[in-house]
Amino acid sequence: MTIFNYNIFSWSTLTNIIDILVVWFAVYKLLMLIRGTKAIQLLKGIFFILIIKGLSWVLNLHTVSYMMDQVLSWAIIASIVIFQPEIRRGLEHIGRAPFWELGGYEEENASAKNLINSIDDAVQYMSKRRIGALITIQMNTGLEEYIETGIPLDSDITSALLINIFIPNTPLHDGAVIIQDNKVAVAAAYLPLSESTTIPKEYGTRHRAAVGISEVTDALTIVVSEETGGVMITRNGQMMNDLSREDYLKYLNAQLNNESEKKGFLASFTKNMRNGGEQ
Repeated sequence: MTIFNYNIFSWSTLTNIIDILVVWFAVYKLLMLIRGTKAIQLLKGIFFILIIKGLSWVLNLHTVSYMMDQVLSWAIIASIVIFQPEIRRGLEHIGRAPFWELGGYEEENASAKNLINSIDDAVQYMSKRRIGALITIQMNTGLEEYIETGIPLDSDITSALLINIFIPNTPLHDGAVIIQDNKVAVAAAYLPLSESTTIPKEYGTRHRAAVGISEVTDALTIVVSEETGGVMITRNGQMMNDLSREDYLKYLNAQLNNESEKKGFLASFTKNMRNGGEQ
C-alpha cells in the first residue's frame, strides 16, 4: 500500500524551487548593491521597526502596533523619494551586469591586467620618492556614498594619471582616488577614519582612512606612506603592512583577477555549449 502518492519531482515542485532561488538571488544582489551606502541605514531602521511591531503583536500593544503600521506604510514611499539616486544607480548597475555580457571575458581580463600594471608603476614611482597615496578599488560593495565626496574624473586608468593626482601641493592630492568599473571615478574623496586601537601610532590619516573603508566595505585599498615610502594594503578590516613589490603584486593578481577568471570560465563554458550544439 502506498502511503504517499506525491511526486516530489513534479513541475510544481521545480517551479517553487526556481521561485525561491530567484527571490534569494535578487535579495542577495540588492544587499550587495546597497552595502556601504546610506540605504543600508534605512534597512536597519525598517528591521528595528519590524522587531517592535512583532513585540507589540505578542504583547497586545494595540496602539504601538498601529503606529508601527503607519510608519511602515509611509516608509516605503519615503524611501523611494529619499533614495532615488541609489535606486537609479542600482538599475544602471543591473543593466551593465556581467551576467548579460558573457563574451566580455577577454576585455575584463585585459582591464584587470592594465589596472594592476598601472598601480604597480605608480606605486613604485611614488614609493621611491616618498609621495603619499591612497587608492581604493571598489569590489562588490558599492562606494557611491564616498564617490559623492570626491571630484569626478571618470578617466581611464594610467600610472601617469595616478602619479600626477598625488603630487604634493596639487588640488587633488589630498584624499583618496576611487576606482570603479575599471575607471578612475573620483579623486580627493573622503573615506571614514577607523577608530581601531590596533593601528600603529606612527600611521597617519591615510592609513586610518584605508582601514576605515575596509571596516565598512569589501573595498581593496593601497596606501603609500609619505614618511617611509612603505606600501600597505587593507581589505575586510585587515592590514598588510610593509609589502614588497612581489607581495603586493601577488595579492593584487589574486584579488583582482578572481572575478575575471570566474567570468572567463562561464564565457568558455557557454561558448563550448554553443559550439557543441552547432556540430
